[in-house]
Amino acid sequence: MADSKTGAEKREMSVREAGKKGGDTVRERYGSTFYEEIGRKGGKATRDRHGVEFYESIGQKGGQVVKEKYGSDFYEEIGHKGGQKVKKLIAEAKKKPPQEES
Repeated sequence: MADSKTGAEKREMSVREAGKKGGDTVRERYGSTFYEEIGRKGGKATRDRHGVEFYESIGQKGGQVVKEKYGSDFYEEIGHKGGQKVKKLIAEAKKKPPQEES
Protein backbone atom coordinates (compact mmCIF):
# COMPACT_ATOMS: atom_id res chain seq x y z
CA MET A 1 0.00 0.00 0.00
CA ALA A 2 1.40 3.39 -0.98
CA ASP A 3 1.95 6.00 1.70
CA SER A 4 -0.14 9.07 0.84
CA LYS A 5 1.65 11.09 3.51
CA THR A 6 5.04 11.54 1.91
CA GLY A 7 7.64 12.40 4.49
CA ALA A 8 5.02 12.74 7.23
CA GLU A 9 4.56 10.32 10.07
CA LYS A 10 1.71 7.87 9.52
CA ARG A 11 -0.90 7.78 12.30
CA GLU A 12 -3.99 5.71 12.83
CA MET A 13 -7.40 7.24 12.26
CA SER A 14 -9.63 7.61 15.32
CA VAL A 15 -13.04 5.94 15.40
CA ARG A 16 -14.62 9.39 15.19
CA GLU A 17 -12.56 10.34 12.13
CA ALA A 18 -13.35 7.01 10.45
CA GLY A 19 -17.07 7.46 11.13
CA LYS A 20 -17.05 10.97 9.70
CA LYS A 21 -15.12 9.84 6.64
CA GLY A 22 -17.58 6.99 6.07
CA GLY A 23 -20.58 9.27 6.58
CA ASP A 24 -19.18 11.83 4.15
CA THR A 25 -18.59 9.10 1.57
CA VAL A 26 -22.15 7.80 1.91
CA ARG A 27 -23.55 11.35 1.62
CA GLU A 28 -21.51 11.97 -1.53
CA ARG A 29 -22.56 8.64 -3.05
CA TYR A 30 -26.28 8.58 -2.15
CA GLY A 31 -27.15 12.16 -1.21
CA SER A 32 -28.30 13.61 2.10
CA THR A 33 -31.90 12.44 1.59
CA PHE A 34 -30.61 8.88 1.96
CA TYR A 35 -30.31 9.46 5.71
CA GLU A 36 -33.91 10.67 5.89
CA GLU A 37 -35.10 7.55 4.08
CA ILE A 38 -33.20 5.07 6.24
CA GLY A 39 -34.23 6.97 9.38
CA ARG A 40 -37.88 6.74 8.36
CA LYS A 41 -37.53 3.02 7.60
CA GLY A 42 -35.78 2.42 10.92
CA GLY A 43 -38.45 4.35 12.82
CA LYS A 44 -41.22 2.35 11.15
CA ALA A 45 -39.46 -0.94 11.90
CA THR A 46 -39.03 0.08 15.55
CA ARG A 47 -42.70 1.09 15.77
CA ASP A 48 -43.79 -2.20 14.20
CA ARG A 49 -41.57 -4.19 16.55
CA HIS A 50 -42.17 -2.32 19.83
CA GLY A 51 -45.43 -0.42 19.31
CA VAL A 52 -46.35 3.21 19.83
CA GLU A 53 -46.12 2.80 23.60
CA PHE A 54 -42.35 2.36 23.24
CA TYR A 55 -42.00 5.91 21.90
CA GLU A 56 -44.26 7.23 24.67
CA SER A 57 -42.10 5.50 27.27
CA ILE A 58 -38.75 6.75 25.96
CA GLY A 59 -40.21 10.24 25.48
CA GLN A 60 -41.34 10.34 29.10
CA LYS A 61 -37.97 9.06 30.33
CA GLY A 62 -36.12 11.66 28.26
CA GLY A 63 -38.47 14.41 29.39
CA GLN A 64 -37.94 13.47 33.03
CA VAL A 65 -34.15 13.58 32.62
CA VAL A 66 -34.36 17.03 30.98
CA LYS A 67 -36.70 18.27 33.73
CA GLU A 68 -34.28 17.06 36.43
CA LYS A 69 -31.30 18.61 34.66
CA TYR A 70 -32.77 21.99 33.63
CA GLY A 71 -35.91 22.42 35.74
CA SER A 72 -39.55 22.98 34.81
CA ASP A 73 -38.96 26.56 33.65
CA PHE A 74 -36.82 25.24 30.81
CA TYR A 75 -39.93 23.93 29.01
CA GLU A 76 -41.62 27.31 29.31
CA GLU A 77 -38.54 29.00 27.87
CA ILE A 78 -38.16 26.67 24.87
CA GLY A 79 -41.92 26.71 24.26
CA HIS A 80 -41.82 30.51 24.09
CA LYS A 81 -38.86 30.40 21.69
CA GLY A 82 -40.67 27.88 19.49
CA GLY A 83 -43.82 30.00 19.48
CA GLN A 84 -41.83 33.08 18.48
CA LYS A 85 -40.20 31.14 15.64
CA VAL A 86 -43.61 29.98 14.35
CA LYS A 87 -44.95 33.53 14.61
CA LYS A 88 -42.00 34.80 12.56
CA LEU A 89 -42.42 32.08 9.90
CA ILE A 90 -46.14 32.86 9.55
CA ALA A 91 -45.42 36.57 9.16
CA GLU A 92 -42.80 35.85 6.48
CA ALA A 93 -45.18 33.54 4.63
CA LYS A 94 -47.87 36.23 4.60
CA LYS A 95 -45.42 38.67 2.97
CA LYS A 96 -44.70 36.32 0.04
CA PRO A 97 -46.99 36.44 -3.00
CA PRO A 98 -49.14 33.32 -3.45
CA GLN A 99 -47.61 30.64 -5.67
CA GLU A 100 -49.53 29.36 -8.65
CA GLU A 101 -50.39 25.68 -8.63
CA SER A 102 -49.70 23.78 -11.83
